[in-house]
Amino acid sequence: MARAALRLGDRALALLVLVSVALLPLVSSDDGHKHCEGVVRGWADSSTGRVKDGDKLSLKDLLFFLHIPRTGGRTYFHCFLKKLYTNAQECPRSYDKLRFDPSHPDCKLVVSHDDYSLTSKLPRERTSVVTILRNPVDRVFSTYEFSVEVAARFLVHPNLTSAKLMTTRVLKKSRAVSTLDIWPWKYLVPWMREDLFSRRDARGIDKVHSSKKVNAYDVEDMVMPLHQYINDPVAHEIIHNGATFQITGLTNNSYFDGAHEVRHCARKHPDLGRIVLEVAKNRLDQMLYVGLTEDHEESARLFAHMVGAQVLLQSGTLSLDLKEDLHSETDSHPSMVEPGDEEASEHLNNTHGWQNNEALNSTSDEQGKGNMTVGKLMEAYETCIAKLRKSQSSRRKISLKKVEEANFSKEARKLVPEAILKQIISLNSLDMELYDHAKKIFTQEHLMLKAQQSMAGQHRQLAEQEGGGRKHDRI
Repeated sequence: MARAALRLGDRALALLVLVSVALLPLVSSDDGHKHCEGVVRGWADSSTGRVKDGDKLSLKDLLFFLHIPRTGGRTYFHCFLKKLYTNAQECPRSYDKLRFDPSHPDCKLVVSHDDYSLTSKLPRERTSVVTILRNPVDRVFSTYEFSVEVAARFLVHPNLTSAKLMTTRVLKKSRAVSTLDIWPWKYLVPWMREDLFSRRDARGIDKVHSSKKVNAYDVEDMVMPLHQYINDPVAHEIIHNGATFQITGLTNNSYFDGAHEVRHCARKHPDLGRIVLEVAKNRLDQMLYVGLTEDHEESARLFAHMVGAQVLLQSGTLSLDLKEDLHSETDSHPSMVEPGDEEASEHLNNTHGWQNNEALNSTSDEQGKGNMTVGKLMEAYETCIAKLRKSQSSRRKISLKKVEEANFSKEARKLVPEAILKQIISLNSLDMELYDHAKKIFTQEHLMLKAQQSMAGQHRQLAEQEGGGRKHDRI
């Protein structure tokens, strides 16, 4: 009975895979590669286009933060961008489908899980794009963990029907954007939620503790095991190589009508996947900023200098205090999140996941409140991070209470068999190479900022010397 319910629940999620296949043109197996090659190359030719090298370094009128899930992007949204832009400047309906006029002069910031195809709706020549990438293996782990965490909140209900009714009622009343409204969680969370209820029904509603003592990622009678999760068609459709497909605008959430066919061809034929990867690399090369989740401290500092400083300069609120802003290589930020906790602020809600977390609501709008420096911006970021980190720990503990043996942590990840790790790497081969490319860009960004700071310091010294010389002449 429970297994039958699980299969019924899977149908809704499997539908997105079936629809993608059904929409593909019928071709013979012999002509399949040839047809796909034409589709992918045609798309790639229309997708390439370079900006002038000088243009990509300058912040344009509209900033599009392309948020790849589970990279810590919500931290930047709440702890950086919310302090740099006013509410009026934030384009409406962030983390939702486009429902605003991007040409409106007050529209300055878009932060969304929507893929790169969203730029087709934006004034591209006036838009700067930034993003953050994460090690693909860790991103898959984190996606699995977050799917379980959010879905497990519904286990406080006696049955799946009750949970669904509550979801419908709350979403109708809520004005805020729920996690269940946001791609990819609108697919992944209901899928995991139905699986959790099925497993609970199978083991008995009163039985909380698992009889199997394995690791947190293989508590089969309570939670879908990681090895099953990564091999499901839903994971293949949404999760694997997700960064590559999001940056190329080819997700199942794309504004490009032909995305499903290009994505299908790239998955079926590895050589065509390489073409898609090259487009993704080209997109990263053209972005104003590319951060790395793992190097969160340096990423935040680069973001503050490369993006934050330009936003403040455009708004007229930047105070250039070089002594304060030019941090040394050895500066540390003890309040920063530790590696592995960088996604702490992703869609923070209460235990049911509907209301914004208090820590997020407490972030104040710093823009327009006197002079701001990059150093002060970093201090505000660190204070915000500390609040989010505390909230995350409490939230996760409450959310996983009904499946407490799914005690996810960095230490627990080490117990996952090597074979599963190798499989994740294989399934995300495009993302692995894209991540390596992002690391090279990140190194270039670091060297470029270092050179700019050195030049700024030299200019300051010359100005001080000239000022001292003029003073000496007067004497």
